[in-house]
Amino acid sequence: MNLPKGTLMCVVGARPNFMKIAPIMAALEGSVPLSLVHTGQHYDTRMQTLFFQQLGIPEPDINLEVGSGSHSWQTAEIMQRFEPVVEAATPAAVLVVGDVNSTIACALVAAKEQIPVIHVEAGLRSFDRSMPEEINRVLTDQLARLLFTTERTARDNLLREGVEEHRIHFVGNVMIDSLLKHRSKAVAPREILLRSKGNVGVDACASGYAVLTLHRPANVDDTPTLRGILSLLQEISERIPVIFPVHPRTAAALERSGLHQALEQISGVFCMPPVGYLEMLGLMNKARLVLTDSGGMQEETTALGIPCITLRDNTERPITVEEGTNTVTGVAPERVLAVLDDILATGGKAGRIPELWDGRASLRIKEVLGDWIR
Repeated sequence: MNLPKGTLMCVVGARPNFMKIAPIMAALEGSVPLSLVHTGQHYDTRMQTLFFQQLGIPEPDINLEVGSGSHSWQTAEIMQRFEPVVEAATPAAVLVVGDVNSTIACALVAAKEQIPVIHVEAGLRSFDRSMPEEINRVLTDQLARLLFTTERTARDNLLREGVEEHRIHFVGNVMIDSLLKHRSKAVAPREILLRSKGNVGVDACASGYAVLTLHRPANVDDTPTLRGILSLLQEISERIPVIFPVHPRTAAALERSGLHQALEQISGVFCMPPVGYLEMLGLMNKARLVLTDSGGMQEETTALGIPCITLRDNTERPITVEEGTNTVTGVAPERVLAVLDDILATGGKAGRIPELWDGRASLRIKEVLGDWIR
């Protein structure tokens, strides 16, 4: 373990983190000493390499190679492996992004070692404590010395929770920095289908398609719920073809429950393995709509102006509903299909780009950090 001492230590652990850390590290390069720790919470080597290459993220200085496990096991394992890294490198600060287990685990270690914690994407709240990510968000914000927010309502959430106002900085959304930088490089949907499916689906999707992503435990770990979603998916596919990059957690749940065969029998759904950032950006950019339970995709579709149906009962990103193209439906068929039919008939609700989602959030973070370090 040979990390330089006194760096700003940036932490990533899962794919949603990669799109957030890339513009931050690019903006800070040359202005402060940087190091990068990857916890290995998402451990698909091929996908990690692809994301790092596409986003221009430097090779991690340390990979903790934690892998998968229950939330408690994974959080504890990250803490055990991260602690000696912090003790050896004594970073000037630890910067964490988002709300995954790596975020809270590394924030806890840093705080106990009296190292300042910086949290990017602070203050987002679903107010649903049954979501592990909500617990991670709330606790990380309590530990952080500097909190960077993506929308103004996040400040109100933090103030209610006792966070001092001078620690909160509204900078905009770093995920949109990545999206705007790479949009012109997005891979065409036809090419993605040809790579993954041969000619299957190319003609069917040529005149319009929906993109589906699904990975939340509430949707995929409960077999009756997952069975209901597949039944809903059958009805959706009768209205519009669906391209479905299948998350590893979802693939495992389908296999475990025996529902993978039911999915394969839905002729209008074109499944494929997880895709890279530029591929997913290309799929979203040309879709007529997106159905998802991902938080990040709610933001990305709003930035792209693509209608989004969120297959959850709540969202920690309310600005995507209030100002953007997102509608939260849950998984009740009548609600989902009503919104879907409206989108197909009218193009869906007209949204606008939220304040400071302009591709310069990482530069604002650099400015605040420069003043703070001085």
